Amino acid sequence: MDFPDSPTVLDGGLASELRAWGHDMSDHLWSARLLLDEPAALTAAHKAFFDAGAAIVTTATYQASFEGLGARGLGRADAERVLRLGVEVAVAARAGFTDGVDRWVAASVGPYGAVLADGSEYRGRYGLSVAELVDWHLPRLRVLAAARPDILACETVPDAVEAEALGVALAEVDVPAWITYTIEGDRTRAGQPLAEAFAVAAASPSVTAVGVNCSAPEDIGPAIATARSVTDKPIVVYPNSGESWTGSWSGPSRFSVDLAADWVAAGAQVVGGCCRVTRSDIAALARVVSRTAP
Repeated sequence: MDFPDSPTVLDGGLASELRAWGHDMSDHLWSARLLLDEPAALTAAHKAFFDAGAAIVTTATYQASFEGLGARGLGRADAERVLRLGVEVAVAARAGFTDGVDRWVAASVGPYGAVLADGSEYRGRYGLSVAELVDWHLPRLRVLAAARPDILACETVPDAVEAEALGVALAEVDVPAWITYTIEGDRTRAGQPLAEAFAVAAASPSVTAVGVNCSAPEDIGPAIATARSVTDKPIVVYPNSGESWTGSWSGPSRFSVDLAADWVAAGAQVVGGCCRVTRSDIAALARVVSRTAP
C-alpha cells in the first residue's frame, strides 16, 4: 500500500494496554515476552486498537533482538521465528475486518539502546560507529522485512548517528520505513539539533516518513514545524502521555486530542500515541482526526 495520503491514526501504547489487561511488563523483553508466552493476547490488543479507530498498529518487536531472545535461551532460528510472529499476530488482528478500510501493520524496530533494557534509548551516544550500528540493525531488519509488514517503524531513535546507520541498513531491505526520534525540546536525546537530525533521516531514499515519538506532547508541535522546514516527506508523531518515569509512572497525563488536531493542521500525516496513551485516547483521537481530515 502507498503511504496514507490523508491524516491517519496510529495506535497507542501497546505495553500500556497489555498492562491494563493484567499482563506483567517487567520482563526485559517487555511486550515481546508475550510472543513467547501468549501471542493470542497480542492479537487481541492489536484488534482492540483497530476497533478503537487506529488504521496502523505497531508490532511487539520493539525490544525483541537476537541478544535479548538469546538470553532467554533461543537460538538464531527460534529468534527469527519470534520476530516473524510479531508481524503475523498483527496481520491476524487485521484479517477479521471486511469494511474495506486500509489498515497497516508497522513492524516496530527499536533502537540499539532498547536491547540494553536500561533506558539507553533516552540517552543515545552509545560509543558505536555508523558501521557498527549498521551491522547490528541489518540482520533484524532483514527478518522483519521478510515477514512483509506494510512498513518498518524505526522508532524512539535518540541519536542522529543511529538514524544515519538505519538509513544505510534500510537500503538493503525491500520494505518502506519511517524513522522517528525521541527528543527533548528542540534536540535529540543525544543533544543534536533536531533540524540536523531530521535532515539525516530524510536523506535516505529508503525512509518514507520522519517524525517524533515517545516525547512530551508539548514538544510535538515545534518538532512538526522543524521537520516541515527540512523535508517534504510525510511526518509521523506519537508522543507519550507526558507523565514522568522514575522507575514507575507519576504525574498527570498531558496527552490531549485537542493538541492532535493542531498537529494535523500543522502537517502531521500520521498521529497516535506511545507509552501511557490508552485505547480510549486513540478512540477520541480518531474522532478528532475524522473531523479535521480534508
